[in-house]
Amino acid sequence: MEAHTGDRLVTHGRTVGQHDRVAEIVEVLGDGGAPPYRVRSDDGHEHLLAPGPDSVVEHDPARDRGAGA
Repeated sequence: MEAHTGDRLVTHGRTVGQHDRVAEIVEVLGDGGAPPYRVRSDDGHEHLLAPGPDSVVEHDPARDRGAGA
């Protein structure tokens, strides 16, 4: 798993009816984009997270567009 500041971390719900949790990655603490990550939830709380296999990184499209400009 590789992430950058500004990417979103999506943790899928594990049970029926449980919604996905989405958080913004505000700091990458591992080498080369690896976990752990400092994330900010929609409610403004920040915490450290080492995501499991039920999580995916959604890269920031604005950063991707800027790379080619």
